[in-house]
Amino acid sequence: MNASPPMRATHRSWPSPTARPAMSNEVDRHRRIALTDRWIEVDGRPAVPVSGELHFSRVPRRDWAERLRLLRSGGVTIVSTYLFWIHHQPSRDAPPRFDDGLDIGAFVDLAAACGLDVVVRIGPWCHGEVRNGGFPDWVQAAPVRHRSDDPGYLELAADWYAAVGAELASRCGRDAPIVGIQLENELIDQPGHLVTLKRLAREAGLSAPLWTATAWDGAELPPDEVLPLYGGYGDGFWSDADASWAPGFRAQFRFSHEWDDPGIGADVRGTSAGPRPPRPRDIRFPAATCELGGGMATAYHRRPVPSADDVAAVAHVKLGSGSAWQGYYLAAGGLNPADGLQESLATGYPNDLPRFDYDFHAPIGAAGVLAPSHAALRVQHAFLEAFGDRLARMTSSLPEALPADEDDVATPRWALRSDGASGFLFVNVHRPHEPLEPVTGARFALSLDGGELVLPSEPIDLPSGTIARWPIGLELGGVVVRWATASAVTVLEGEIPTLVLLADAGVRVELMVGDDLVSHDPPGEPVLHRFGALDVLVLPGSDAARLWVLATDGSRRLLRCAHPLWTEDGSLFVRAPVEPVVEDWDAAAGAFRRVPFAAEVRPPEAAAPTAIPVRPAAEVPARYGGTPQRTAAPDPAQMADLAAASVLDGLPEPSPGVRRVLTVDWAGDVTTLEVDGEVVADRFWDGTPWHVDLDAIGAAAPRTVTLRILPLHPEAPVRLDEHAAARRAATPGPLLALDAVTVDQSVRWRELQ
Repeated sequence: MNASPPMRATHRSWPSPTARPAMSNEVDRHRRIALTDRWIEVDGRPAVPVSGELHFSRVPRRDWAERLRLLRSGGVTIVSTYLFWIHHQPSRDAPPRFDDGLDIGAFVDLAAACGLDVVVRIGPWCHGEVRNGGFPDWVQAAPVRHRSDDPGYLELAADWYAAVGAELASRCGRDAPIVGIQLENELIDQPGHLVTLKRLAREAGLSAPLWTATAWDGAELPPDEVLPLYGGYGDGFWSDADASWAPGFRAQFRFSHEWDDPGIGADVRGTSAGPRPPRPRDIRFPAATCELGGGMATAYHRRPVPSADDVAAVAHVKLGSGSAWQGYYLAAGGLNPADGLQESLATGYPNDLPRFDYDFHAPIGAAGVLAPSHAALRVQHAFLEAFGDRLARMTSSLPEALPADEDDVATPRWALRSDGASGFLFVNVHRPHEPLEPVTGARFALSLDGGELVLPSEPIDLPSGTIARWPIGLELGGVVVRWATASAVTVLEGEIPTLVLLADAGVRVELMVGDDLVSHDPPGEPVLHRFGALDVLVLPGSDAARLWVLATDGSRRLLRCAHPLWTEDGSLFVRAPVEPVVEDWDAAAGAFRRVPFAAEVRPPEAAAPTAIPVRPAAEVPARYGGTPQRTAAPDPAQMADLAAASVLDGLPEPSPGVRRVLTVDWAGDVTTLEVDGEVVADRFWDGTPWHVDLDAIGAAAPRTVTLRILPLHPEAPVRLDEHAAARRAATPGPLLALDAVTVDQSVRWRELQ
């Protein structure tokens, strides 16, 4: 695509003076959190909070602390979590359990200790790919009109809320860590019931400055009672196996001021009534999200695998479109705490999900392994931490020329967030499945309060895949960065401030600071420029995957590390199998310096497990039942009869302070792990490695660990992403392969001070 002459946008001012809703201001006031109609205030200043979903009952309690710290080091400021009623009270004959891995109070306290606020999503109906949407079977079977003001149902809901309130009421209030409560989930046509649930929650002692409800699919929400929250997924398992990439998914990669997404959860609601018309956003509240796809779950019939850039592009587009709250589902994956708790065709849902696996391809996987999306998002979140107070005040303005429709891959996609004098230019040239064309000869003409600004000085090319956020009129230390064609990351304080930029791959770097113009190719190493009282550090794009911005002793530190990194008790910690390389930017030296670390326990010797075949696979059918639109997953008996089996030998023994993660590189249909004949973990193949925390599943001698792999029939009606589909197509007959079995044994390393 050729973008010459300059692409144009005009700054759009706020339409009216800032207003404050009653929520968090007149009622449920909180010491740190408050709402306006434009932004969320944190500690009295506008901010762009970042929430990330972690289901505490799907993560072993011993792992809570590290997962929470990795959320925080990834730039998440709020952890959100469902309370799945079915996990806590499977039988009516016993009261709800809140002990061990179900202790929501302990989880909230730990989150607060890790520097995170908390949003609790209390149901009663949650979804989360859980059986009955989280209702216990006895609630699902009750002779009541569920999810309504039916008195019988309200009696059940009130009892559940009372139990939750007994655990959390003391953690609500003016100075409390719970800053948000979501009522129900995806309830689109009963605003009165949401008001009733809010009353019941209050009667149970629950309160928060932010009461929220999901607003997609034209949801009718009670005015002034809940903050509407939106979502956006670049792909989803809920489409049929033979369905094309849906328009709702494709729309997430273009800038827009339309927030409603009718696709989320549509399969559960059914399609007989057709999609609901989108509902305009309630402008009495800021544009906020709770379900930007941090990854995607895997259903048996459809197995999408969002890349790190897919996840980052959706989040980036929402920011450019005016998001005041970035909320991710999921941010950390997990495992169902028992067999049979998943959504399935057999329990009345339109999808078969794995019995245990809920990794979700999340930034933090079910075994605690970081996905590349963790790095892609944490750079964005570092930007929000440094510039969120400015960005929150800025309106979003769209360009004069917009894509004609979702098939338009030629019209450049960009947006401006600005206060009229300064701002950030958001550009997106990334989209999966149907790539966007590169932009050649790009220049931008921005109509601001002081006149028109045209940048850069010479046209530049933007390769396909570019995801950029460029500062405009940014004042730091009395120096104005008129523009930069490299993405803003953070600001480091020192004798003079340092603006940190990340070069975008294939994009020429141009810095216009005051009257000084500097231009050069994207660097292969860090390049430091001094403009009077301001330093500008330009990092190579290759640094993004190992870049961290963390604070110790109240000061930001710019760090490079390829392993999971976090702060704890004022020090840096790393999890790694060998001594990690951690580098800290030294402003005085103008270079990165290595930081020394010491292991808390002796790292073990490398393990060399082997898979000993004990049974070959049998002939498999193309389908295992299901509906005409969606095939069912094989049941346990079919897995036992048809799958190939291998015993894993040479697995390392458990050791205090050592985390053992098994990685299975495989291809096929379904795989399971058994410990002494009991299935404890499973996975549907989608072309990615399977990571399993061996300690979480109790794999230790003398117990026998068996790996089963079911072949994938060449005609099975299963949708795979391109890379997995290519391997399937290249394999004659059923697909079955065990490529490698390895074990990573990592320990904690602490910074030496």
